[in-house]
Amino acid sequence: MEEKLKVGILGATGMVGQRFISLLENHPWFEVTTLAASARSAGKTYEEAVGGRWKMDTPIPESVKKLVIMNVAEVEKVAATVDFVFSAVDMSKDEIRAIEEEYAKTETPVVSNNSAHRWTPDVPMVVPEINPEHFEVIASQKKRLGTTRGFIAVKPNCSIQSYAPVLTAWKEFEPYEVVATTYQAISGAGKTFKDWPEMEHNVIPFISGEEEKSEKEPLRLWGRIEDGVIVPATEPKITCQCVRVPVLNGHTAAVFVRFRKKPTKEQLIEAIRSFRGLPQELELPSAPKQFIRYLEEDNRPQVTMDVDYEHGMGVSVGRLREDSIYDYKFIGLSHNTVRGAAGGAVLCAETLKAKGFITKK
Repeated sequence: MEEKLKVGILGATGMVGQRFISLLENHPWFEVTTLAASARSAGKTYEEAVGGRWKMDTPIPESVKKLVIMNVAEVEKVAATVDFVFSAVDMSKDEIRAIEEEYAKTETPVVSNNSAHRWTPDVPMVVPEINPEHFEVIASQKKRLGTTRGFIAVKPNCSIQSYAPVLTAWKEFEPYEVVATTYQAISGAGKTFKDWPEMEHNVIPFISGEEEKSEKEPLRLWGRIEDGVIVPATEPKITCQCVRVPVLNGHTAAVFVRFRKKPTKEQLIEAIRSFRGLPQELELPSAPKQFIRYLEEDNRPQVTMDVDYEHGMGVSVGRLREDSIYDYKFIGLSHNTVRGAAGGAVLCAETLKAKGFITKK
């Protein structure tokens, strides 16, 4: 059996770091050997550092409980212990940009959950079913960084996962105008109800920075590589409102779409059900067998019934119908900390390994 790649998690004590740890337990290709966090956690075992702050449904994996946390700022020291790292650090955008580049320059690939590098022109931002070809821009990034194997790749914001894949499946019908409202779970803010009690029975109609990400990031996914950088697409135009709702996990989107080519409802449903990408072709370990499913019932998708579809890596769609102003409208649902965060990054890393970008040091 091929030896597993050694993985480090930067920002291992936060909610997304915890999700990485739970998803990577018993992973067939990757083994978590190094955990790094801020100086205040460094030197403690993972169990001591996280204490009562473990937020996953499953217990802390035995394999990481006794790992001693390293200081994320000691870049050379951390990088020397791993083949690549996942990044979920909680810092300012400038600090994240700097530290992720530092890791890349130690010849350590960085697969990031953070937003800091999503608009760095030569950093690929990828949903592997949508735009795996964007990983080819890594060659240009390595030239800029002066590296041979070190680079940064990122996944997009959690808010777009419940509608961008659907619009991708409908590309042949040329969607050109989209209105979306997302109803976003509190785990997207790294919270549970225990540490955010004021969210119970409440709706907050503002999430800082989220609407801009929701409108612009899909266009980067649908962009093209030109002269060593990603050039975003110009359509469809998207306008979005993002609302925080009292749900632990699961982002729901209500979406209205206009098409240049007028599809039937049956054609749209068939396009969703038959949509496959590279992860499905390669049968990657974290890839959902069916990425997007359509539910016929009027009251689906629902968070309580559908958020864990395909272990949280699939997208559920329902209530597709003609609209009186737009052409069609639908409801989408995705798991924000699995597909939308750590799981999406793990699938990126699996794709990068399969394509030869991540290897043993």
